[in-house]
Amino acid sequence: MEDTARRSLIRAAMKAPYLAREEELELALRWKQDRDQQALHAIAMAHMRLVIAMATKFRYFGLPVGDLIQEGHVGLLEAAARFEPDRGVRFSTYASWWIRASIQDYILRNWSIVRGGTSSAQKALFFNLRRLRAKLAQGSEALSNAELYRQIATALGVPEADVAMMDTRLSSPDSSLNAPVTDEAASSDRMDYLVDGDPLPDEVAEDVIDVERRSGWLKAALGVLNDRELRIIRERRLRDEGATLESLGVALGISKERVRQIETRAMEKLRLALIRINPEIRRAVA
Repeated sequence: MEDTARRSLIRAAMKAPYLAREEELELALRWKQDRDQQALHAIAMAHMRLVIAMATKFRYFGLPVGDLIQEGHVGLLEAAARFEPDRGVRFSTYASWWIRASIQDYILRNWSIVRGGTSSAQKALFFNLRRLRAKLAQGSEALSNAELYRQIATALGVPEADVAMMDTRLSSPDSSLNAPVTDEAASSDRMDYLVDGDPLPDEVAEDVIDVERRSGWLKAALGVLNDRELRIIRERRLRDEGATLESLGVALGISKERVRQIETRAMEKLRLALIRINPEIRRAVA
């Protein structure tokens, strides 16, 4: 059905009469000044063969020619909306840019799932790389990829790294993530190897909130300790490398057994203080 419609469109376009400069100017003025839809239709049909010819030049990118013609028609209508007949330029000359731009934008949006060619230089590279590579390859001297990239980069005014990257993209089609890794029947899909072992964002946020909440509880509970108890708990429990009972005993001028007793009493005071602050943590600190 699609091929039939496309062939009908092509036949209708080929039968449409060419417009003389005076007739084209008259139709353009009727559309520009009076928004005469019949004048717009006449201009569009008279230039559809231009759309078809331009769409055909881009058929090697693998997209349906019918879609390319449709996008070119969109560019043709955009040209008609912007055309200023008083400037004395033929409509076909003005419309060619809009038709080509519309088709190229469609190709860039649909040729690959990876968006590319966002700048004018990148677009020129995308649409001219194959042509320049084939032209350079026809020379008498075989060129390495590095030399090819250098000459293409010079011709288009882009970095050699961009040429290499674009060449890789053009020679490597998209692969489905649901495609099997090997040809075996029980082979895993590529998607199976994209699983991220890191925590999910909501889990990370939950952990941060929990840490902040527990830090607040601990800070409040530490307030029940006296200075010596607080020092022992900090040195023994709250540092990466806890101090020994003996070293703390020497620093405080008491025996290591006395340090152990103070630490035990301080831990009990902390447990009771945490339960008072939040009774729900009774089981965690029991």
